Parts: sequence; C-alpha cells; structure tokens
Amino acid sequence: MTQPLHSHVEDALHLVEKGEFVGPLLARVVVGAAFVGTGWGKLHSLDKLTEFFVSLHIPAPHFQAGLVASVEFSGGLALIFGLLTRLAAIPLAVTMVVAIITAKLPNAEGFFDVVGFEELTYLVVFTWLVFAGPGRASLDHLLYKRFVKTEPAARTM
Repeated sequence: MTQPLHSHVEDALHLVEKGEFVGPLLARVVVGAAFVGTGWGKLHSLDKLTEFFVSLHIPAPHFQAGLVASVEFSGGLALIFGLLTRLAAIPLAVTMVVAIITAKLPNAEGFFDVVGFEELTYLVVFTWLVFAGPGRASLDHLLYKRFVKTEPAARTM
C-alpha cells in the first residue's frame, strides 16, 4: 500500500527537524557541484588539458584528458543526485589523488603544499560517502527502499 503525498512530506520535515539528512545532502551537493564545474570546464578545453598532460609526460594524454574530464563531470552529477554515490566517490577520489601526486608533489616543500584544505576536505567527504553512504535525501536511498519492498531476494541479503 502506498503512502499519500502528505505523509511523505511530513516524514521529510521530521527528518529535517532531526537534521539527519542535511549533512550528507549538503556535502554531496557542494562537492558534486565543484566537480561538475571543473569537469565541464575541462570538457570544453580538452586541448589545454591535453597540452598540460603532455608537459607532465603522462602517457596517452588525449585519452587521459577525456577520461579525467568525464569522470569529474559524471561523478559530480552522481554526487549531486545521490545516484551510485559510493561508486562515484571512489574514482573522484582516485583522480584527485593522482592529480595531487602528478601536479603538486614534484614542487612541494611540505605536507601542506601537497594537501591543502580543499583537497583534505574533499578526501574526508569522499571517505564519509563511501563508508556512511549518501544519506536519506538521495536517489540511492529511494531506489533501495523501492527494491527492498519489491524484491524478496533483497530481504535475504
């Protein structure tokens, strides 16, 4: 039996009062929007990114530039909507760590030259999303609830 719309709204307002989904939602949207923006910019200037990769002597620079831009853009969208969040956070974290190692590490004089506040914040959010999940205000949560209600095999898992 399905719940009426006002019941869903009341449940959502109750969760907002308790503050249960504000943190994960805010973290996902902020980090996702940052990666959508950088990915979009890289997709529209793949030539510049490819030249940068050539200067760093990265193998297959055209392929790598397209891969990085696509991962950032699509992974950022996945975080914003909360779809496959745990799966999207892993490649985003990997691309960020690889970028830190290739671009910042050779010129760094100390730890904070390599990992700044922004990078550290992103890594903490990615770790949180992988282990804690996207929260209740996500498509992952809605699809999981729908799948568990309809699939008897899911309940045994």
